[in-house]
Amino acid sequence: MLDLNYFYKVRLRCQKGIPPSLRGRAWLYLSGGKVKREQNAGKFKELDSMDGDPKWIDVIERDLHRQFPFHEMFVSRGGHGQQDLFRVLKAYTLYKPDEGYCQAQAPIAAVLLMHMPAEDAFWGLVQICEKYLPGYYSAGLEAIQLDGEILNALLKHVSPVAYRHLEKHKIEPILYMTEWFMCAFSRTLPWSSVLRVWDMFLCDGVKIIFRVGLVLLRCMLGSREKLKACPGQYETMELLRALEPRYMQEGFLINQVLELPISARDVEREHRIQLKRWRKTHGELSYKSAPRMHGTQAIMAAEPHTRQDLRQQPTIIVQYPLLSETNPEFTRIRKRSTIRKAPVPNLGIQNPYGLPTDPKLTPPAPLNSQPELQALEKAQPKQTPSNNLHKDHPPSLQQTSLTTPEKTPAGKAVPPTEKHSQSPPDPSPNNPPLLPTMHLSQAPQLQPSPSLSRTPPPCLTSPDPKPVHLTQIPISSSSLAVAVEPVPYPKDSTPSTNTNNSAHLMDHLPTTDSTPLLPHGTPVNGDSVAALKVPSLDNSCESVGSEDTYL
Repeated sequence: MLDLNYFYKVRLRCQKGIPPSLRGRAWLYLSGGKVKREQNAGKFKELDSMDGDPKWIDVIERDLHRQFPFHEMFVSRGGHGQQDLFRVLKAYTLYKPDEGYCQAQAPIAAVLLMHMPAEDAFWGLVQICEKYLPGYYSAGLEAIQLDGEILNALLKHVSPVAYRHLEKHKIEPILYMTEWFMCAFSRTLPWSSVLRVWDMFLCDGVKIIFRVGLVLLRCMLGSREKLKACPGQYETMELLRALEPRYMQEGFLINQVLELPISARDVEREHRIQLKRWRKTHGELSYKSAPRMHGTQAIMAAEPHTRQDLRQQPTIIVQYPLLSETNPEFTRIRKRSTIRKAPVPNLGIQNPYGLPTDPKLTPPAPLNSQPELQALEKAQPKQTPSNNLHKDHPPSLQQTSLTTPEKTPAGKAVPPTEKHSQSPPDPSPNNPPLLPTMHLSQAPQLQPSPSLSRTPPPCLTSPDPKPVHLTQIPISSSSLAVAVEPVPYPKDSTPSTNTNNSAHLMDHLPTTDSTPLLPHGTPVNGDSVAALKVPSLDNSCESVGSEDTYL
């Protein structure tokens, strides 16, 4: 049996309105159609494959285009909506051959088809016809006539003015309430009000249908001022066929229905009273149906079900490709109801936000240790570097070295010689050309810049200046780096100051013809100058010592 606390929450949700995305599924559960379908698996397919009774098939086909003709599902003849409606109604005539087909079943089935597939709509129709409105669609319409007497008796307590007016003009309930009850107000109320009424009807049973009918009768005929507009039977019937829209508005109608004090117990008490009167005047009822179920709670209590019957099975299944199929390196390991990814390969990048317990990553192997790079280096031809080039420069570039003139034993100077290495491939962005190395004496003489400071350096203005010597270092094309180190001054020499402090580093450097270029790393003494690699002197604007200062 359904838990009372849970049922009260479900009832409150149905009174507020079921969300549209869940309405079809909720209706199937509330009506018991889900359990009925699971207990009769394959029954609808069997009925759908059978040929129906020609007598009912002809009537059903004539009624298809009359059900919600402006709805997109049923607007076209032979469309999918009309086809599903035909399948559901034909299957019901085969499922209940003694009852057959009634025209009032078509709107019920059409409303169900708007929210669920054909098979679910079929079982929902079966539950409404058997549990909620038993005997309504049988021959003779005895059940609807009996409920009309129940409605008239309840109206006497709810609105005595409307009851006396109907009795005065001898208007039987069967004349105005047949379409209301047999179609569950699906062809009377606005669509938004129909959905809200069905939410409560499938949850609480037929008492909701009685409440809606009583509210409409009280609003239309509940005051003497309103009765003045319908003095006779014809005017009264026309008034009940054309209900005022303000009384059918969703907010007003649902509020009045919830406030009306009519319970299922009141309906059953009046049912017993009217059944006795029917038997006295008309005899026994010709139809034999099961007792009426008042809502979800009574249906679930009468029809035991298992948890498997209530398990939801998706009607639309979308299968995505597994990640292991699209990416072989990604594997999914299911363990203890969790999904774990395969370990991430070691890229040598430590997580800056990692936990202390995370494993430490080892740095990746150097690039030159990869087999591809080693094979590429072996394939390139080795070239002999020049003696005057720095050891850091690649030997594959074109190199030219200029040396100072050498003196023969006879004292004659020998012109300098040029040494060329074999021609390398054309320079590229990854392999830039190397500028030639030259002696400082052959460096171009640049004019001093007047915008530079004329303050002498501290080494020249100190009381005891010490000469410094240049150390050969590699110089890039964008900067000129100079490393200086102090050298003790000879005792018999006196430093001279220089007033031209804006001279360039390369201006008036002391050179001799017998000063050879020194290899990298050779210490510099007072009578020799190290060879500098000067890639560019145009952008240099250093201001240092004078022409007789040892650098």
